[in-house]
Amino acid sequence: MKPWTTLGPVLVSLVGALAAGLAYGQEAYPAARPITMVVAFPPGGVADLTARPTAISLEGILKQRVIVENKAGAGGGIGNAFVAKARPDGYTLLMALSSVTILPEADKVNDRPPTYELSQLMPIALISADPTFLVVRSESPYKSVKDLIAAARANPGKINYSSSGYYGALHTPMAMFTLAAGINLFHIPYQGGAPAVTALLGGQVEVLASGPGPVVPHIKAGKLRALATWGAKRHPVLPEVATLKELGVDAEFYIWAGLFAPAGTPDPIVRQLRDAVKLVVNDPQFKRSMDTAGQPIFYLDAPEFKQFVDKDARKMADVVKAIGKVEVKK
Repeated sequence: MKPWTTLGPVLVSLVGALAAGLAYGQEAYPAARPITMVVAFPPGGVADLTARPTAISLEGILKQRVIVENKAGAGGGIGNAFVAKARPDGYTLLMALSSVTILPEADKVNDRPPTYELSQLMPIALISADPTFLVVRSESPYKSVKDLIAAARANPGKINYSSSGYYGALHTPMAMFTLAAGINLFHIPYQGGAPAVTALLGGQVEVLASGPGPVVPHIKAGKLRALATWGAKRHPVLPEVATLKELGVDAEFYIWAGLFAPAGTPDPIVRQLRDAVKLVVNDPQFKRSMDTAGQPIFYLDAPEFKQFVDKDARKMADVVKAIGKVEVKK
């Protein structure tokens, strides 16, 4: 008897068992263990405010726990890199901000090896997008953008502002503003958006760029005042606040939050996550939570989100090059 005639049935059995195992593995997701959704910033910022209601709704749809884990540092670079290098099995996800497209280019501009590449992350869905607001404390002497620019020109480098970290989603719009206005402000980076807001409220800094979610409650409470928005048009939440372009400053920026998985995640798992997020954004509880947090829903499925990310990355690469190298103050 020829060897292959004996091995034939064995090989068929092995292939069949492997196929069955793969099918079982795909069907079992996410039954094996809880899913971790990484937020690359401390609690209370835009990414966190988006991640938590998303995780709650995903739990109900996927019938599995979804744990939000804050991995702050390096303007979001630590958490982004953690997910980019994670096992692509659907159990480690990233709720990223717009800075995810900025940081790899910033590393290159500063002659550093990138902590991750955008190609290591797979877009699943865009969930929220909103322009940033330029805000000061209510007792601030700066009653308008004109006042702030005049004071900055009279005292270059003396007026300070907080951010979520170098080249992050709060530093970048401020850098765009200062370049467009021809002024010099002093940058004080924090570990995330929430600490940056706290620094403004506590009087450690004078100015801040922020998404509406973390600051609108303080504006409505009379603690903060919005001077302008980076949007192309006025924001419906604060329609009385003019855009920077209306005020003669050519700067436009949006802080967005989207879900990513490590590149190489199997297609059936990606499909399941995409389908789940589509249900999430239509979940009444999710809509109420996002509305309460001041986070507008702006949904794009994976193909459109990838186009959005690629376009944003090209635009932000030009912005980072315009900002240039940043000297890290220690």
